[in-house]
Amino acid sequence: MKRRSLLECLGLTAVSAAAGVFSDRQADARATPVAEWPSISGPMPLPGDGLTGTQQRQTYRRISLLDRLEVPKGYRSDVVLTWGDRLGDGVMGFNNDYLAFTPLAPDRALLTINFEYISALNWCEGYLEAHGRSLPFAALEELLRQAGGRADIPALPSASPLRNLAEQVAQAALEDLGIGVAGLRRAADGRWRHEPTPLERRIHGLSGLKEPNQRLRSSGPAAAVFRKRNRLGYDDGLGDRIVGTFANCAGGQTPWGTVLSAEENFQSQVVEAVYADGSSPPPSQRPFQFTRQRVAGLGNPFGLAGNKYGWMVELDPRDPNKPAVKHTWLGRFRHEAVAVRARPGEPLVVYSACDRHSGHLYRFVSRRPVRDPRNPANSQLLEEGRLEVAQLKADGTGQWLPLSPKTPIDPFNSTQEEILGSPTQIEVPHSDRRRAGGEVLRSAAERERYRSLYPTLADLYNGEAEELQGAILIDAHLAANAIGATPTARPEDTDIDPISGDLLITFTMGGSDETGSPDPAIFRGPKGETPWPFGWVMRLSDAPADGTVPGGALQWRMVATGGTPWKGGLGFANPDNLAIDQRGNIWMVTDRSFGSSESDIFGKNACWILPRTVSGDQEAVLFASGPIESELCGPCFDPEEHTLFLAVQHPGEQHGCHQREQLEMQAFTLEDRSGQRFDQLRSVPLGSNWPSGVPGRPPRPGIVAVSRSQGGALLPPI
Repeated sequence: MKRRSLLECLGLTAVSAAAGVFSDRQADARATPVAEWPSISGPMPLPGDGLTGTQQRQTYRRISLLDRLEVPKGYRSDVVLTWGDRLGDGVMGFNNDYLAFTPLAPDRALLTINFEYISALNWCEGYLEAHGRSLPFAALEELLRQAGGRADIPALPSASPLRNLAEQVAQAALEDLGIGVAGLRRAADGRWRHEPTPLERRIHGLSGLKEPNQRLRSSGPAAAVFRKRNRLGYDDGLGDRIVGTFANCAGGQTPWGTVLSAEENFQSQVVEAVYADGSSPPPSQRPFQFTRQRVAGLGNPFGLAGNKYGWMVELDPRDPNKPAVKHTWLGRFRHEAVAVRARPGEPLVVYSACDRHSGHLYRFVSRRPVRDPRNPANSQLLEEGRLEVAQLKADGTGQWLPLSPKTPIDPFNSTQEEILGSPTQIEVPHSDRRRAGGEVLRSAAERERYRSLYPTLADLYNGEAEELQGAILIDAHLAANAIGATPTARPEDTDIDPISGDLLITFTMGGSDETGSPDPAIFRGPKGETPWPFGWVMRLSDAPADGTVPGGALQWRMVATGGTPWKGGLGFANPDNLAIDQRGNIWMVTDRSFGSSESDIFGKNACWILPRTVSGDQEAVLFASGPIESELCGPCFDPEEHTLFLAVQHPGEQHGCHQREQLEMQAFTLEDRSGQRFDQLRSVPLGSNWPSGVPGRPPRPGIVAVSRSQGGALLPPI
């Protein structure tokens, strides 16, 4: 990445601050070579590593990846919590993701933690050590095999051995997901450690199943659908109350002190498709499955209604007695993260994105304005407003489209179909409105026919007033496709740059599935390649929202591209979560998959810094890397920025528990800074033993605190 590209990424180019144009507010910036920033050595040459071409070839010709969290010299990482540790009335859940730091006093704080999903191999291997009890995994797997690999558990006799074992394992799995609040205390040495507090609690995937007072509340129009007596689909009998939360991926914090937790890949555990009135098909349509490689349909044994998952959940970590709320005005889709803009005198704006191939970028705009951004009553603003979805144009402009009944149907059609080599495919609500789910339109003629059948969203969905709007919000992804929202490249995090005011969005990869793909006119590699599987960072600026007038203009530009440096990338692959420090430096963690040479060349998932600087040809800084087959998630800081908290998720996900001397040799062809190619031989452990480091001991997800060994600011004056 050259100087101008990085300046754009960091919001340092001087451009107009008029509505819809990028801000020119700047931070103090320092002209320091990237080689002088705290960093570690990675798996490949980087332009900012300070080495000559000859030195790069010597350094990277043969390397070994290590099963540990690696940080720069002069830094340390301390494990704060791991899966199974006691937490309030429960325990630390599995596969920790998003982290939110809430100060209580100078040396006391709360850490809110998401627990996302079950990676079956790790969970089965480590459950006994984490929980101190065993589960009948082998017996369940055998009974399911005899039943054809899946089962509708509620349909089985109450005395069925399969039903008993399935309920037992599914309950344990769902209780290992959700949200946790942990107490922290800073010791005299300056390091944060877990300290139990009465404020600790767990909200898990079955909270409220047996104790109604623990159920979550729902707000907004979809709650009217939940209360509806006459419906096309399934009724769980709970009205607008909801059992539990799971698939909690990333999230965000509000200025008034609450935490927003995003339900992402809920479709693996409950039915995603809905009918025209917003109701769900019965849980039998998502039967229970369990093997040592895959767990699915966890909601089936308990009759969970699919339309009650896939929302944004708000909780107050400081008040364990206050019920969590699913705010349905923010839409139901595969939420990854959230960013909140609260300015006095303006509507509250909440940005979120749907992490799927062809997923969209959304914003919620409250009807009433914010008065005091720190007023806890601002939570009520999330209960009335509108949801909009982004339509991006290849020229860097775009607009917000309201997901409201009057919005015209106009399914997305790429402006550059020739890039695809075939007509644009887009999934829309099924044209037979007696059926749940969607159908894929594959031609201009099919799109035109669809428009003639259903001129507006009101013609696609059923219900009166609030119920109609609720049905649209429940089916937000397909409704957005139907009105022409731009399909994007698995949008992940959304964060507001506190200095420029722009919205930063990570897109983790350009790929496709049977229902669609990202717009190739926008999501392209450095030389126009499509698909480009390594991801991007986008900077977006939109006009101030109006609480009563829908829509609005926006401008966007790609400012960082993943990939190997010799192909025009920055050296990372698949950007995921972001955190922005007080100086405006961007901290970014990655989420690449394992098992292909195209992806494996990037080594371990890592934490990078994009420095806010104004001097020279700059590159990203590789600050830390995770254990083998893990992902680093949820970067966040304490208020003084002396500590960086990271969630280490799914160590050993591909191969499970590492056994001594269990290694794989990988070979790659790399290029040095002069363009000379050379071969690399790489030693890679199979599986992980993090955090114990003891061969044969199962890996466990956990939370780490990274700090300078001698204390003080994470980043010294640079």
